[in-house]
This record gives sequence, C-alpha cells and structure tokens, in this order.
Amino acid sequence: MKNFKLPDLGEGLPEAEIVEWHIKVGDTVEVDQVLVSVETAKAIVEVPSPQAGTIAKLYGEPGDIIHTGEPLLAFEGEGDDTGTVVGELKSSKGDDQGAQQDQFIVGAAASSKRARANRATPGVRALAERLGVSLETIKGSGPGGLITSDDVHKQASHQKQLVEAESLRGTRRTMARNMALSHAQVVPVSIFEDVDIGDWKKGTDITMRLVQAIGKACEAVPELNCWFDGDNLSRQLLNEVHVGIAVDTADGLFVPVLRDITHRSQKDLRQGLENLRGAVATRKIPPKEMQGATITLSNFGTMTGQYANPIVSPPQVAIVGAGCIREKVVPHNGSATIRRILPLSLTFDHRAATGGEASRFLGSLIERLGKAT
Repeated sequence: MKNFKLPDLGEGLPEAEIVEWHIKVGDTVEVDQVLVSVETAKAIVEVPSPQAGTIAKLYGEPGDIIHTGEPLLAFEGEGDDTGTVVGELKSSKGDDQGAQQDQFIVGAAASSKRARANRATPGVRALAERLGVSLETIKGSGPGGLITSDDVHKQASHQKQLVEAESLRGTRRTMARNMALSHAQVVPVSIFEDVDIGDWKKGTDITMRLVQAIGKACEAVPELNCWFDGDNLSRQLLNEVHVGIAVDTADGLFVPVLRDITHRSQKDLRQGLENLRGAVATRKIPPKEMQGATITLSNFGTMTGQYANPIVSPPQVAIVGAGCIREKVVPHNGSATIRRILPLSLTFDHRAATGGEASRFLGSLIERLGKAT
C-alpha cells in the first residue's frame, strides 16, 4: 500500500480533526477528487486526492484527530508515501506575515510536546498507548522529569474519573493552547481609561470608529503596532496596520483580520468586516484571513462588562478592549452633565513596549474617539 499522509494545510497548525469522509475503502478516485473534510482551529478544509487510484485503507473515523505527517489513508499498489496534495492546498502557506506569526506560535508548542514525549522509556510509551493516555499531559515524577509507569497509571485512573468530561476540539482546543502559550510568554500590563463620546452623532458605527482610532494611534505610537520575538529579544515595527477583530461564536473564538485599515474608507472597512463575519459564521473563512494581525480589538462591550485585561496573542504586542457604553454624570463645560462614556482597556507586552508608549497610545486613541466625527 501507498500511504497518503496528512499534509501541511497551509496554516502552520500541527493537527486536524476528521469531519467527514467523502470516499470509502474500495472506491476508485481521480486526481483532485475531494477525499475528506477536516477541521483545523481555523476552518473546515477539503483535502483533494494527490493521485488517481483505489482506496485501500482509511486511518481514522469522524472525530479522530490526525497530526500533520501521520497517515490519513492508503492507496492500493506500491510506491513512496506522500504528504503532498495537488490543487489549491499544494502551496497554500498564506502571506509572509501570517506564516511568521503561525510559526512563532506553533513552533514553541510543538517543541514542548516533543520534549514531554521524549521523557519516557519505550516501555512506558507503549503502556500509555495501551491505556489511552497522552504523555504530553503528564508531568513526570522520575529523575529529570522522566515519566514512570506509576505516572501513566495515575493519569489513566484520573481519566476514568473524568469520563463524562468533554474533550476540547477544533477552535476551542487551539484557543486553550494559545492562551496557555500567551500566559507563558507574554509579560502583560493593562491600563484603563474612559472616553466621552457624548458628541457622537446618532447612528455612529462604533466598531468602525474604534478601528479607525486604533489606526491613528498606531501611526502616532508605532511601538505598539509590531511583532516581538521573545526568544531573540527582537521586535519588528510594522508599517501597515492589520487589526484582528475578536468574534465570539458557539464553536469558540475566531479572530479574522481587517487589513490595511489606515488606507481604507469607513464604508469599505465595514463591508470588509461583514464579509469576514459571514465567512466565520459559515466556517468557510480562508485560513489566510485569520493570519497576520498586527494588533487586536476585543469589542466585548457589545455584550457586557466595562473593563478587562484582554490577552495579547504573540507575536503581537497589544490588544484594545472596548467595554459597554454607559450614561454617566460627568463634568462637561463647567457643569455636571449626563454623557455617554466608552470604557477602554489596553493590554500590552511590557517586554516590547514601555509604560510611556502604552499611555501615549491610549491617549491618542482617546483623543481620536473624543471627536464628534
């Protein structure tokens, strides 16, 4: 048999979950015929056949997780295994900025996983496989962190007690990993302030005002519109501003990217955001549309809450949070007046930016938002 291995789907992600097989053992397929739909953290992707042939074996069922480079299916006949697909996935690696961002995030997680798995003897690894225990979830109690058979048995017992627990998959699984990675890598500091938006015209597009204000603040204080490499203590100031917009869904958090915001009209930005949200809702958003953000906006105030310490996603340096708009009694033109107030939160990585830079950025954001138009 000739194995076809799960290829790199162009997102820099190490795994995918099988959603649906479009073929079965014994079927004859043509080049580019869709074999299977798989779900990554970012999208559902259809994987085409790299060759014509007859299907000899399927290596997973719907719901199974397959890692990049592992066998996905096998064709009848002899030949070298392949992990390359033809069609649009063949060289789908996204833009350079997106590739750099994904490599930064996934590389550290993959290295950590390999290190854990290697801290066990072959016998212990075989025991873990037999008991259905993942070595990457175990902290070894042996010398130098070596995972012992007792560690595996304890973990197996723990898993039995949690048999009713729901395993995270797809977007939620990757979100959990990325949040843990951010916690390990970023030195976050949050600052908060209110902005008086009482002079805004009725019907003002709040999200677009925030996006455009972020663009102006990035121009005024470019130190927060950059990528930071903590391993090499280096940063890359970026000329264009690509804003990641956090979108809450039942499947988890998606962050599509609104690109080059400083050179686009508000109408164009609004249409672009609607297109991205529609693609997220149908899970048909291209992977490249969620890569390359230089700064992120979390507009959590559309639901509830005034202030937050939103999480910076490396290699980005900053994230802006917008809280729920409220009416408050504040001083205005020498008297106490009821005004509409927008709470703002800014979290930044203190390794890459100073408190002064972050304060000036927030000040520029407030100045822009405080204007009537």
